[in-house]
Amino acid sequence: MQRILLPLSLLASAAVGVAASDDLKIDVTLPVECDRRTQRGDTINVHYKGTLQTNGEKFDASYDRGSPFSFKLGAGMVIKGWDEGLLDMCIGEKRTLTIAPSYGYGDRSIGPIPAGSTLVFETELMGIEGVPKPESIITKSATNSPIASSASQKVAEKVASVVSEAADAAKTVIMDTDDVQEHNEL
Repeated sequence: MQRILLPLSLLASAAVGVAASDDLKIDVTLPVECDRRTQRGDTINVHYKGTLQTNGEKFDASYDRGSPFSFKLGAGMVIKGWDEGLLDMCIGEKRTLTIAPSYGYGDRSIGPIPAGSTLVFETELMGIEGVPKPESIITKSATNSPIASSASQKVAEKVASVVSEAADAAKTVIMDTDDVQEHNEL
């Protein structure tokens, strides 16, 4: 009898990758056209309002201070949900980021934010340092947003990959249990 170990750790890892999309939800609320999108290493200026998902209570807003927040994207200066959720964004674009604790502050309480909180940020990209602001902002349909279609496509590809691996594993189990040899090991 040929005994084949199922790659359960591989399947579990792939399934976690699919579930990880639950850590960050990006809704493009005002999609715009542009020649240059944000990328890792850019210093960006973002206006935002942060609320708790549980009760909608506002805990911070740059709008209240009249000045956008500036930081280097992808450098770990902010929570992971911002570092990933503000990538590939155009100046003038607005997004709502829903950030699970694993991409936010985790099990730590930070000021008015309780430990384990899911955060909702309404964001607006005001500028990218070194990139000229467009003379006008040209909006486009949210359904044509490259972020929306790209994110959906990545999730679909990951799901298809996990399903394919699971099907291969099931075939292996069926082949191993459906052979014609008698098994008198016990």
